[in-house]
Amino acid sequence: MPTAVTLYDLIPLINPHPYLDNPVVRDWYMGKIASMRKASLWLAISDSSRQEGLTHLGLDPARCVNVSTAAGDHFRKLVVLPEREQALRAQYQLHKPFVMYAGGIDHRKNIDGLIRAFALLPPALRSGKQLAIVCSARPEDREGLLTLARQQGLVDGDVVITGFVPEQDLVDLYNLCVLFVFPSWHEGFGLPALEAMMCGAPVIGANTSSLPEVIGRDDAMFDPRDDKAIAAKMSQVLSDDAFRRTLVEHDAQQSKKFSWDESARRALRAFEEMHESTAAATNRTPVAPTAAKRPRLAYVSPLPPERSGIATYSAELLPELAKFYDIELITALKAVDEREMSATFPLRSVKWFRDNASSFDRVLYHFGNSEFHQHMFSLLEEIPGTVVLHDFYLSGIQAYRELVNGEAFALTRALYGSHGYCAVAERAQALDTADVMFKYPCNFDVIRLASGVIVYSPHSLELAKQWFGSTSTDNWALISLLRVMPESIDEARIRARKELGLDADEFLVCAFGLLGPTKLNHRLLDAWNQSSLATDPRCRLVFVGENEKGSYGVQLEQAIANSREGAEISISGWVDAETFKRYLSATDVAVQLRSLSRGETSAAVLDALGRGVATWSTPTDRWPTCPLTRL
Repeated sequence: MPTAVTLYDLIPLINPHPYLDNPVVRDWYMGKIASMRKASLWLAISDSSRQEGLTHLGLDPARCVNVSTAAGDHFRKLVVLPEREQALRAQYQLHKPFVMYAGGIDHRKNIDGLIRAFALLPPALRSGKQLAIVCSARPEDREGLLTLARQQGLVDGDVVITGFVPEQDLVDLYNLCVLFVFPSWHEGFGLPALEAMMCGAPVIGANTSSLPEVIGRDDAMFDPRDDKAIAAKMSQVLSDDAFRRTLVEHDAQQSKKFSWDESARRALRAFEEMHESTAAATNRTPVAPTAAKRPRLAYVSPLPPERSGIATYSAELLPELAKFYDIELITALKAVDEREMSATFPLRSVKWFRDNASSFDRVLYHFGNSEFHQHMFSLLEEIPGTVVLHDFYLSGIQAYRELVNGEAFALTRALYGSHGYCAVAERAQALDTADVMFKYPCNFDVIRLASGVIVYSPHSLELAKQWFGSTSTDNWALISLLRVMPESIDEARIRARKELGLDADEFLVCAFGLLGPTKLNHRLLDAWNQSSLATDPRCRLVFVGENEKGSYGVQLEQAIANSREGAEISISGWVDAETFKRYLSATDVAVQLRSLSRGETSAAVLDALGRGVATWSTPTDRWPTCPLTRL
């Protein structure tokens, strides 16, 4: 049956903290998102909400329609009689001309920013005004806002929090206020701004999400994350009578663009177009549109909380793939780490997948060179699929299968299948198996069985042609490794440094990812100890990642312990995705070294560059003397 869904906003999906911090709430919400994706038609209440659906859910643009919204007819300009005005002012402690906000109390509403901006008004202008926060408020919220007001130098009575007001009182207050300010960072529509406009109040608001299309005037907008910008626009309206009059005149005309009749016409037109297009496509009785019949994808990969960079990558990739597929996760995990996964998908065991593989339209394997991929080799033999080859060299996991997991001759078979008898003989004669592992990729069984291969590095294509011939990559695709970056780099940096306990003047240098010989962590440590940074207590070097478990890791820890006295050097160990991102945002310099590339692509380098972090990287084992002295 064709189904239409009203799309108000995707605020929790786009800004999961703090809305989805509770795992129960998160599961419920993501279940609703999954259901909504299966609808036939989406009716958005603003163009901003429509764009959110297209961008974050991959909704079909032809079936996602902005029907807008409206306010009730009782929101109108009227004359508040003196007796009524006096009673309202006495009831709500509004003894002066007041600047008004109405809506909810929520961190995204930016009431804190509004209070700080009000405190920034010129004293002569502010002394004759009050700020009225018109909304229901819990005692702790009320006290928190009033405490903030006092901290900003405001006196009792400068800020009034009315608590809940009846509808008619709200209409009257809109009519009485000298200015209505709506400073919210993110709205689906922003109904209070429209209500105030309909009541004849001059309205200014944030230049974000849907508010520009509601208010409809560029010079009535401000950056909601800039307290001074909010204060400047408030000051302009309160001190410039001509500008204030033009706002009121504009608001009267702009508010007429929003009506329930127009929203109904748009919705009906969308219903009819869906009906006609579906009937034309099927040439028979309309059925649910094909938009609801998305391919079913089996996703085989490490997942959080498994300590794998590919697990973290999957947590970022899955919500994007979910715009196009109904996804089920193939894993031995009983549950995934909900703190890192921003979407919820069914979990299926490997046995279940073997029994039900034919029900899937697509299968996607993520292969890397760690123990988290060992079960995928036998699966790929039985169930073909596309392979994302994160590491061209798979000799490490092949050796793990044989030497640790007890799969007889797994490495020997991989050597023979990929490189022939000479490679097997070389292993038999080698003093150290690691030398053979480092030399040979041992990945041809995966490449041969894959229905297609995706790589992120041109170097992987070169290696494949070098080892297996020029036609070996005919069914390969090179895709750029795209990364998710914070919307506000500067804000993310300030917040991250605060959360990590870093002072503003501390200089932080980080290396990201698992530590090991190919990452040249010892070279970075040597360079640090030879530089003046090692003797400056304001400078820190942090290796953000898990240390190598063998002799290299032991030697590195000993070298750190033997560093100059007072040197601030540490290895964080394995950190969750959020902590990893904090270090990325907080660092002043990222140093990402790599020797003898194995075809990998460094997500950490891209993450650092995307955040505007000065990044030092080299693809070879050549390294200048004491490079940190140049910083």
